[in-house]
Amino acid sequence: MSADIDPTEAIPQVTAEMIAKAAVQPAAAPSAEPTADPAPGPRSGSTAEPRRVASPAPLSATRPDSSLARPASTTPDGRRTQAAREASGEPTAQPLAEQPAAPDAALGDRKGSSAFGSSEPYGERHASAGHIAAAHLSSLVQIPTVSSWDPQYADHESFARHRAALAAFYPRVHALQSEPAGDHGLLYRWPGRGRQDVLHPFPVVLMAHQDVAPVRAADWPTNPFSGEIRDGLVHGRGTLDDKGGLVALLDAVETLLGDGFVPERDIWLFFGADQETAGESAQIAVRRLYELGVRPWLVIDEGGGVVTDAFPGLSRQAAMVGVAEKGFVGVNLYTSDVGGHSAVPGTQSATVRLARAVTRVTRRRFAAKINAPTAEMLARIAPGVDGGKGLGLKLATRLASGPLRKVAAWLLAGGGPEAAALARTTVAVTELQGSAGANVAASSARARLDVRVALGETVDRTVARLRRIIGDKKVVLEVVRSSEPSEVSPTDSQQFALLSEAIGASYPDAVVVPYVLLTASDSRTFTPISDHVYRFSPFVLSRAQRQSIHGVGEHLSVDSLGRGVHFYREVLRKIPG
Repeated sequence: MSADIDPTEAIPQVTAEMIAKAAVQPAAAPSAEPTADPAPGPRSGSTAEPRRVASPAPLSATRPDSSLARPASTTPDGRRTQAAREASGEPTAQPLAEQPAAPDAALGDRKGSSAFGSSEPYGERHASAGHIAAAHLSSLVQIPTVSSWDPQYADHESFARHRAALAAFYPRVHALQSEPAGDHGLLYRWPGRGRQDVLHPFPVVLMAHQDVAPVRAADWPTNPFSGEIRDGLVHGRGTLDDKGGLVALLDAVETLLGDGFVPERDIWLFFGADQETAGESAQIAVRRLYELGVRPWLVIDEGGGVVTDAFPGLSRQAAMVGVAEKGFVGVNLYTSDVGGHSAVPGTQSATVRLARAVTRVTRRRFAAKINAPTAEMLARIAPGVDGGKGLGLKLATRLASGPLRKVAAWLLAGGGPEAAALARTTVAVTELQGSAGANVAASSARARLDVRVALGETVDRTVARLRRIIGDKKVVLEVVRSSEPSEVSPTDSQQFALLSEAIGASYPDAVVVPYVLLTASDSRTFTPISDHVYRFSPFVLSRAQRQSIHGVGEHLSVDSLGRGVHFYREVLRKIPG
């Protein structure tokens, strides 16, 4: 954030009238001509009258010269991009062929110096970025962009209001070349140095998503969509997942555009609108980039944060950068029986049979294993952990790469729920359905299993093991949706080093740690076109905050927002040509 921003400046609010006008604005007509740079507008924190929101320019640049890349491999890997379409019953797109790796950037090799641009440490003069971002986030949280599996229940009006609010808050971003990705997904291109009418073949993709998980309002002590700013915190659904990341990224880009900054290579901004459900907008965006012939040099999406309580005994902050994701399988278990009056229950009713199946799959845990990213995570964490916990972690680290790695996995799995989830495939029972009444014996019953598949395992092997554990042919097992564990992005790369330096600028005391993301993100869709996909949310996240994601009491601190804006500015400033 520029040093001259006054934190006391008034924040322009998006009024209902502004939203209504922008929401009905017609889309720009396609044009073959490249668009000119947008005229400078008032700063995000300016008290000036908000300028009129112009329609975004359509994408019009041509494909890059194919001689800049090696011929694409014909090995297909479309499992991840097909899963959501199959679940929704829509025709499945053809899988993408793997593309060649993006070449390393030409970096300076001065001895004892960083290969990237110099870092600007986060300081008090940057704190105003957090206050401005907090006002933006507060307004966006108040728009309930809840995603839905069923298209007929999609709240298109809320997404239109949200898109209009983004256009009003970020006019310079909105003026970039853009096109929709699905119903409400947004894809922008920020041209780098060079010709604006020719795409850079190896750009950078920065991502966030606009949709939020459903809310059970009765569980919240206050309005889950209040967006209230209280005690230095922004409260409400989506502050962490993922509107906080959306705002930090957009505030960074908007202010850099206002500074006249031009990135060294093209920057693509993608903001999904159905990450919590099918993830179709991400699939559309990836296919669009694939058709344009670009191969992202770096992709950054939501993921791990900066934590202090994930590793007992670690006195430093740990910046957890996801280098891979566990796979997932959504499984329905069905049982049936004749049913009838509950006064005359059968010996093997539908609910009894289902309960036995559920008990078996929850008691028989999958074996704990140490994968490569987890072994590296332990190696980076262990030196900073003191006391008995430190001795145990150091022991696990030494064992992780040797013949006794099963012992290391056992030690890790005993470190609590989060550590156990890193070491094994997990099964959670999320839904149960049975009788329609208190005195009615169920004629059918259903349980939903949410299975997260560890690296090194496959969906097919996981489902086969569940069948063996249940051991009852009268329990029907239906796979509703699935995705294999993702590929692993390297930690010895220029891209990971760039991330580490940007993290260090915002969180100088943090140790940067690779790990396996336990949840699913839109970024897994990008792995067929990029070998360097990383998942990191640049915010301090306590254990309570991590538990509030998809839960109750979600909130994000103003200070973290400011550091998040600074992180993205540092990333953009450091990207080499």
